Amino acid sequence: MLLTAASAILPTAAEAQRRNSISLVRDAEIENTIRAYSAPLFGAAGLSNEAITVHLVNDRALNAFVAGGQRIFINTGLLIRADRPAQVIGVLAHEIGHIAGGHLARLSDAIDTASTAMILSLLFGAAAAVAGSGEGAAAAVLGGQQVAERNLLAFTRAQESAADQAGASFLEQTNQSASGLVEFLRIIGNQEALMYERQDPYARTHPMTPERVAALEGRLSRSPARNAPDTPENLERFKRMQAKLIGYLDGLPATLRKYPQSDTSLYARYARAFAYFRGLDFQNAIKEVDGLIALYPKDAYFHELKSDILLNQGKVAESLPSMQEAQRLAPNEPLLALGLGQRMVALEDNSRLGEAIDILKKVTMREPDNGAAWQQLAVAYGRTGDIGMASLASAERFLVSGSYRDALGQAERASRMMKEGTPGWLRAQDIVAAAKDGQREDRRRGGR
Repeated sequence: MLLTAASAILPTAAEAQRRNSISLVRDAEIENTIRAYSAPLFGAAGLSNEAITVHLVNDRALNAFVAGGQRIFINTGLLIRADRPAQVIGVLAHEIGHIAGGHLARLSDAIDTASTAMILSLLFGAAAAVAGSGEGAAAAVLGGQQVAERNLLAFTRAQESAADQAGASFLEQTNQSASGLVEFLRIIGNQEALMYERQDPYARTHPMTPERVAALEGRLSRSPARNAPDTPENLERFKRMQAKLIGYLDGLPATLRKYPQSDTSLYARYARAFAYFRGLDFQNAIKEVDGLIALYPKDAYFHELKSDILLNQGKVAESLPSMQEAQRLAPNEPLLALGLGQRMVALEDNSRLGEAIDILKKVTMREPDNGAAWQQLAVAYGRTGDIGMASLASAERFLVSGSYRDALGQAERASRMMKEGTPGWLRAQDIVAAAKDGQREDRRRGGR
């Protein structure tokens, strides 16, 4: 999907705040699943797969796009609606086909190096970025659906067909069938018969033609991988992802209809644990997750969920061991590290603050646009009495969220409290300059 970054039709932050909000969901397990699906395709396309960033848009509509290089935005609605992994993977292959084909070249150069907040600001008219933590933690990103739709540039048929064929090629190179892509395109083809307001965004921005499907079917019939099944690993990831999303987003009644108590599978227990958690039935949520941990004691995400359930009951100290175990089992997961640092900061024991700061600094190095990590870091520094570093962390947080006035104020405060020429002081100067540039850009857009 190609989105234009034409600044003439983008709103200012103030205008965006008056519009309906959308939200992003941060979840380490699901993001890992999408990265695992995407990495072979990026490799087949000759693109680096080491820096794939996944953004989950909390929206029931079927939609997905790639922007800013290797940043994948995919709606939870698409992940829930898909019937099998091959359909999700087929969509990803198509979107990567647009990148490989140079179809994104018309986007502003700034998007290639922008933070998530800036990409959302440019593409969706967003005024703030997301920075969540823990299982399914969500934060609002203010933006306008109408602006977003105006900014979605429907591809030409030639570009769509080229992306189809490129995606099919990437699938073949990785010994995967393009049948999932064909199935998804048929779903989108059915959308075109609906009235415009009822269509999913993917149907409006990826115009379908019978020729596209026919061309893919012809290629599929000749492909050595045409009958390749979904791998057990991909199926496992897919079922867990759907169970988690349904349990977290659809509510307890809908979850129990799909995953009744009589279903004792891992996926059903996982879905019910989330549904009970979201419904504040903590007793049953703990019962389900404890059963999972007993069967799968080395699963980091089950320990993470237990920690989140305990934390949401206000049991900060009790939640810490489970998060420590989750982070031990998955030491390279920045979101789990963030959860651990967050709990250490929330403890009344200031002796853990130094450890928390070390953990959170590593998170911000891995994810420099993670506003939640910067916020926790600011709190930790503030509690140690290091107000200069607390202000600098706050400035970082406001900068990635596009709150330039606040970023400027905090950065100037930090620079006054730090010795000139030190790394912290120099970074504060960088933020001052970036915040002023951001303010000028907002004024420029607002004047058009």
